[in-house]
Amino acid sequence: MGGMTMTNRAIVQSAGTAYRLTSKRLEQEFARHGAMLQVLLRYTQALITQMAQTAVCNRHHSVDQQLCRWLLLALDRLNSNKLIMTQELIANMLGVRREGVTEAAGRLQRAGVIEYRRGKITVIDRARLQAMSCECYEVVRDETRRLLPQRLST
Repeated sequence: MGGMTMTNRAIVQSAGTAYRLTSKRLEQEFARHGAMLQVLLRYTQALITQMAQTAVCNRHHSVDQQLCRWLLLALDRLNSNKLIMTQELIANMLGVRREGVTEAAGRLQRAGVIEYRRGKITVIDRARLQAMSCECYEVVRDETRRLLPQRLST
């Protein structure tokens, strides 16, 4: 972003493939003003949309709706209907107490939308999960599709 260092850190939430570039190589790519710069700028715009919408969601929607939104966004980035995620990590991502996630996940499980066992979440009924989510999921999904159309298949 031009500031040379960042005060935050990245956390890997799901298993999968990742690529790592040195900062020097990334700076060289930025200087070329090519495809990588354009993709990263669009990704940044999509991420800003997600952060802003999450702030709105956290203020106006229930923990159940927030959990549904978060699960759907996580699934959009995977090739599976399964997540390996602790309640503690989900609570941190949502900014709520772990007990709130436990209760919300229990309600989703009783409704037959997910199966949840010891950090393993399987989405059984994605359509119902989406119906139970708030409109925040669709806002973020649609903007991500618009900016990065080749990435999302849902």
